[in-house]
Amino acid sequence: MASDKSENCPAWAAKDESGVLSPYKFKRRDVGKDDISVKITHCGICYADVLLTRNKFGKSLYPVVPGHEIVGTVQEVGSDVQRFKIGDHVGVGTFINSCRDCEYCNDGLEVHCANGIITTINSVDVDGTITKGGYSSFIVVHERYCHRIPDGYPLALAAPLLCAGITVYTPMIRHKMNQPGKSLGVIGLGGLGHMAVKFGKAFGMNVTVFSTSISKKEEALNLLGADNFVVSSDTEQMKALDKSLDFIIDTASGEHPFDPYITTLKTAGVLALVGAPSEMKLTPLKLLLGMISISGSATGGTKHTQEMLDFCGTHKIYPKVEVIPIQSVNEALERLIKNDVKYRFVIDIENSLK
Repeated sequence: MASDKSENCPAWAAKDESGVLSPYKFKRRDVGKDDISVKITHCGICYADVLLTRNKFGKSLYPVVPGHEIVGTVQEVGSDVQRFKIGDHVGVGTFINSCRDCEYCNDGLEVHCANGIITTINSVDVDGTITKGGYSSFIVVHERYCHRIPDGYPLALAAPLLCAGITVYTPMIRHKMNQPGKSLGVIGLGGLGHMAVKFGKAFGMNVTVFSTSISKKEEALNLLGADNFVVSSDTEQMKALDKSLDFIIDTASGEHPFDPYITTLKTAGVLALVGAPSEMKLTPLKLLLGMISISGSATGGTKHTQEMLDFCGTHKIYPKVEVIPIQSVNEALERLIKNDVKYRFVIDIENSLK
């Protein structure tokens, strides 16, 4: 049994597949020469936290400390650290290491490392321990995988950018969905979808929100500033959009048909999939005749992540969040499963984790 002295990091963890979290303590590794230690102030709640704590991927290594939308303050730096100093505000996203030698790492696309990334949660770290995420008091990370939070940007609002924000920003940049005057459709209005709307408007695009729920119309148009709202089950509304959109970002993870959305794309339009439905059903002929591209994307590398954070700081783009104490985390995860959050839960680690 480890001594209390070695268990230096208070946290909340799931101990089994029930996914119920409770207080837990463990030892973080020592700060290496290229590492920084980050005192965590806030951590966003991502749907991945539900999946990992409940072993939905079949690979969870318990106890699981979830959380990969991490922000905080640098409290210690290794001897060779160049980019950060004590007191800096930083973020840590979905991965904390990669080979740093392959073509993808060399291009700042570490998330696609040819030799595999070490994820922030539930991976085997360099020291042989299992990585544990941001539902904890601090984290030790190689400086390369930490990102500077812009001066004056509220830390609670920065947290969702580290997964939800970068997940939609990356394909938008890759497919040039940042051209003023172009038209963007956004499927789903959750944590990812609301950020896609915000980025689209900041890029000067005409943004249409697709939702199955008419109840989201007012918030889409008035709160988030979308230009158009369409109930996707309404065939007349969908038909009115025929061949009108340049791009679509699909954030929906539930089962849904693709043909109705594909018909709203202009010739050579692009649908970027960032949600994760279990399968896709579509008519290939619609892709051929429309010269349509369907693309996948998952979070982003260090280059795009820093670029996105700076863009949000410059343009004052802020996620809509509900801040909770860590003691409410189990209730929040249940609410997240029911889509009962606008639009991202953020845990106030600093003031509630003791």
